[in-house]
Amino acid sequence: MPFSISETFDSVLSRLVAARIPSPRLETRLLLAEVLQLAENQLLPSGAELTQEQCRRLEDMLALRLRHCPLCKILGRKGFYKYDFIVDENVLSPRPDTEILVEAAVSLAKQKKLRTMVDFGTGSGCILLSVLGDVPEMAGTGVDISAAALEVAVRNAQNLGLSDRTGFINAGWFDEDIAVRLGQKFDLMVSNPPYIPSADIAGLAEEVRAHDPLLALDGGKDGLRDYHRLAEIAPLILKPGAYILLEAGIGQARDIASVFEDKGFVLEQIRNDLNSIPRCVILHN
Repeated sequence: MPFSISETFDSVLSRLVAARIPSPRLETRLLLAEVLQLAENQLLPSGAELTQEQCRRLEDMLALRLRHCPLCKILGRKGFYKYDFIVDENVLSPRPDTEILVEAAVSLAKQKKLRTMVDFGTGSGCILLSVLGDVPEMAGTGVDISAAALEVAVRNAQNLGLSDRTGFINAGWFDEDIAVRLGQKFDLMVSNPPYIPSADIAGLAEEVRAHDPLLALDGGKDGLRDYHRLAEIAPLILKPGAYILLEAGIGQARDIASVFEDKGFVLEQIRNDLNSIPRCVILHN
């Protein structure tokens, strides 16, 4: 039997509230917009009714959300910076904190006329493709050890019309031949590598712990393992005058800077995110 949208809205909202889901009213609207095939900013037709099929689909999605599957991975997409990205369980859900890195990369690329970039641990491609989308003169390469993640990144590049300026390599930065496989040197290196200390993984929110790839989270004993490796290979893949932009976990920015300074790089700036947490480490050679 069909149900009115207004009644359904109230029912879904109350269930999300009871499950302590953040922003329950917004998420209710997004779930209903999805089943009604409306744009996220369209008003819901409160006087209309859902069909039985729409009710079934809504119930399926709601059941996932109540088990703390991230909404973006239920919907299969996530807004990030200025663009929409396909996401699934094979990639890290893009986060607003990372937009600080994108903004810095775009500003530097335009100011310094940087033309080539490499993104280590590209995942969905959200960093790489956001920068390329804003800087038409640039070309970039995304590197990821996960072939499944790269499939998502390739689809995002296609959807955004950036395939002609984007390449992808299925590799890890611990591979001995990574510099050879890249086959060129770059003006800009960006990365949001794994930086959660291994012992802290179990204490992460379920949305993160159970639905983001462990490979994208676990940064070793102190969370700095991957930064040490990136600092080792950076001199092999960067041109003179190149820049490095790295996302940092809480309390890590200064230590990350030191890791790269030990390899001869110069710290230019540490930028805070919107919560005033030092989040983006900017260095140059």
